[in-house]
Amino acid sequence: MKKLAFNNNIKILRFMSNEMTQADLGEKVGVTRQTIAAIEQSKYSPSLEVAFRIAHIFGRPLDEVFIWKD
Repeated sequence: MKKLAFNNNIKILRFMSNEMTQADLGEKVGVTRQTIAAIEQSKYSPSLEVAFRIAHIFGRPLDEVFIWKD
Protein backbone atom coordinates (compact mmCIF):
# COMPACT_ATOMS: atom_id res chain seq x y z
CA MET A 1 0.00 0.00 0.00
CA LYS A 2 1.29 3.46 -0.91
CA LYS A 3 2.18 5.82 1.95
CA LEU A 4 0.38 9.16 2.04
CA ALA A 5 2.05 12.49 1.36
CA PHE A 6 1.84 13.57 5.00
CA ASN A 7 3.01 12.48 8.42
CA ASN A 8 1.28 13.04 11.72
CA ASN A 9 2.06 13.43 15.40
CA ILE A 10 -0.99 11.58 16.71
CA LYS A 11 0.92 8.85 18.53
CA ILE A 12 3.10 11.43 20.32
CA LEU A 13 0.09 13.58 21.17
CA ARG A 14 -1.78 10.56 22.54
CA PHE A 15 1.20 9.70 24.75
CA MET A 16 1.41 13.31 25.99
CA SER A 17 -2.33 13.18 26.79
CA ASN A 18 -2.07 10.77 29.70
CA GLU A 19 -1.16 7.92 27.34
CA MET A 20 -4.55 8.01 25.63
CA THR A 21 -5.26 4.78 23.75
CA GLN A 22 -6.20 4.56 20.09
CA ALA A 23 -9.61 3.30 21.24
CA ASP A 24 -10.08 6.32 23.54
CA LEU A 25 -9.19 8.73 20.74
CA GLY A 26 -11.40 6.90 18.28
CA GLU A 27 -14.34 7.11 20.67
CA LYS A 28 -13.84 10.86 21.14
CA VAL A 29 -13.52 11.43 17.38
CA GLY A 30 -16.32 9.07 16.39
CA VAL A 31 -14.23 6.50 14.48
CA THR A 32 -12.89 3.04 15.28
CA ARG A 33 -9.58 2.19 16.92
CA GLN A 34 -8.56 0.62 13.62
CA THR A 35 -9.15 3.91 11.81
CA ILE A 36 -6.93 5.76 14.29
CA ALA A 37 -4.23 3.09 13.86
CA ALA A 38 -4.38 3.42 10.05
CA ILE A 39 -4.20 7.22 10.25
CA GLU A 40 -1.20 7.04 12.63
CA GLN A 41 0.59 4.69 10.24
CA SER A 42 -0.17 6.97 7.25
CA LYS A 43 -2.14 4.17 5.62
CA TYR A 44 -5.41 6.11 5.63
CA SER A 45 -6.20 9.74 4.92
CA PRO A 46 -8.84 11.07 7.31
CA SER A 47 -11.65 13.28 6.13
CA LEU A 48 -11.17 16.96 6.83
CA GLU A 49 -13.82 16.74 9.54
CA VAL A 50 -12.03 13.86 11.31
CA ALA A 51 -8.67 15.64 10.99
CA PHE A 52 -10.12 18.78 12.61
CA ARG A 53 -11.76 16.72 15.37
CA ILE A 54 -8.42 15.07 16.18
CA ALA A 55 -6.64 18.43 16.28
CA HIS A 56 -9.41 19.89 18.48
CA ILE A 57 -9.16 17.02 20.98
CA PHE A 58 -5.46 17.74 21.44
CA GLY A 59 -5.97 21.52 21.45
CA ARG A 60 -3.54 21.92 18.55
CA PRO A 61 -3.76 23.57 15.14
CA LEU A 62 -4.25 21.16 12.27
CA ASP A 63 -0.72 21.75 10.95
CA GLU A 64 0.79 20.64 14.27
CA VAL A 65 -1.03 17.31 14.07
CA PHE A 66 -0.65 16.65 10.33
CA ILE A 67 2.56 17.58 8.49
CA TRP A 68 2.73 17.73 4.70
CA LYS A 69 5.77 16.02 3.14
CA ASP A 70 7.17 17.72 0.03
